[in-house]
Amino acid sequence: MTAGELPVVWSLSPADVRAGWRALWWSAGADGELAVMLVQERYLSRGKYPRGWPGWRVQQPFDAELVVVSGRGERRTPVPGIGIRPGHLALLPESRFLLVSGRTCREGDAWWKNAVVYCAEGRPESAFCIGDDIPALVTDRRGGIWTAYGDEGIYGDHPQTAAGLAGWSIDGAATWAPRGRLPSWPLEGCTAATEGDVVWLVWYSHEGTFLSRITPGTGDVTSYRSPVRRPDGFAVRGSRAVLTSREHDEPVVTVTRIELVDDGCVVTAEERVSVPGRVVLRCGQGRDGTLWLRAGDSWVRIEA
Repeated sequence: MTAGELPVVWSLSPADVRAGWRALWWSAGADGELAVMLVQERYLSRGKYPRGWPGWRVQQPFDAELVVVSGRGERRTPVPGIGIRPGHLALLPESRFLLVSGRTCREGDAWWKNAVVYCAEGRPESAFCIGDDIPALVTDRRGGIWTAYGDEGIYGDHPQTAAGLAGWSIDGAATWAPRGRLPSWPLEGCTAATEGDVVWLVWYSHEGTFLSRITPGTGDVTSYRSPVRRPDGFAVRGSRAVLTSREHDEPVVTVTRIELVDDGCVVTAEERVSVPGRVVLRCGQGRDGTLWLRAGDSWVRIEA
């Protein structure tokens, strides 16, 4: 398979680049839309690590522009005066959206609010804390927020993050915790996906990597041992699923296709795939059987 065989959904245009825009945070929506947050380069400085777009450091406050690409075309919304350093962008019902900093800290008895809900017009509506060190985050169709944490969140002192995985309401209330229903204790989140009303969080531990299927309505969770160690992307449709893993800072990913059988996974195919640009951290998100993958400043789709 070559890059030309993967459908490119959207790319940052040369005109946007000449105008000083840089594509930072992004997300796929539950209705098949792509959202990308653009920031002017004058607000940015470049760190040595990590490579790619996560390495941009943003000066606060800063102005941005949210681009939402769907079957109806492209919509752009100015978002002025952002006062946090985001790590994640996620879409919410009624054209609202969420910006989340992957880090937070404690100020006396209170935690710094690292999640901000914005209205459709780009104005902040509310803010709350959803814990520290968040490598993976996804929202569901009803606006629930699902997070998988890194070691500083798990071994820190936030009461809702020590279990490694968590669910939150759009108001910032904790709605779900594993409560001993995982096969191992998580060490780090990898990626996340949704399928209809079901949420998947992918994480690894000392005992391997796991794909955890969570039903928000009941809180039930079923976990499968992943055949791919620390995947960057995951999407599932019925019993079929696809996982991707990047080759560090290269325009190549390994695509692994699996079948979910009873409580295990069977690999059905695996191949190296060239993509339009370098693949770095936070490159994949799954929605209803489609894996959205960021490759440089282009986004492609891989079907499960």
